[in-house]
Amino acid sequence: MQINDPEILAELKALYSKYEAALMANDAETLTRMFWTSPHAMRFGVTENLYGIEEIEAFRKGRSPANLARTVRRLDIVTFGRDFASVTLEFERTVNAKIISGRQSQVWVRFPEGWRIASAHVSVL
Repeated sequence: MQINDPEILAELKALYSKYEAALMANDAETLTRMFWTSPHAMRFGVTENLYGIEEIEAFRKGRSPANLARTVRRLDIVTFGRDFASVTLEFERTVNAKIISGRQSQVWVRFPEGWRIASAHVSVL
């Protein structure tokens, strides 16, 4: 199994850039589409645990667009073969004039319909 095949790594970098842009724009449709359409998909957030694509989609559609801006301080992508990858990052967000530090991890899997996030976790320090 090849780790960080340049072609696969480029695919994931492009997908993550698309994810981050959708996140900053509060583009619920794009964000939901990037997750695995399955009851097994999951997203653990700062204040919520979401199980299945329906809960993830409802969260995205109901999320406030306020205070979404963040600065990614570190981004690490590791690919394993051609169909599995891990994306982790550290970020900062300013809320009420205070800098909040957080981290995010995502498990990406290539399905027949393309790359999808199977599992994600966001937390603040």
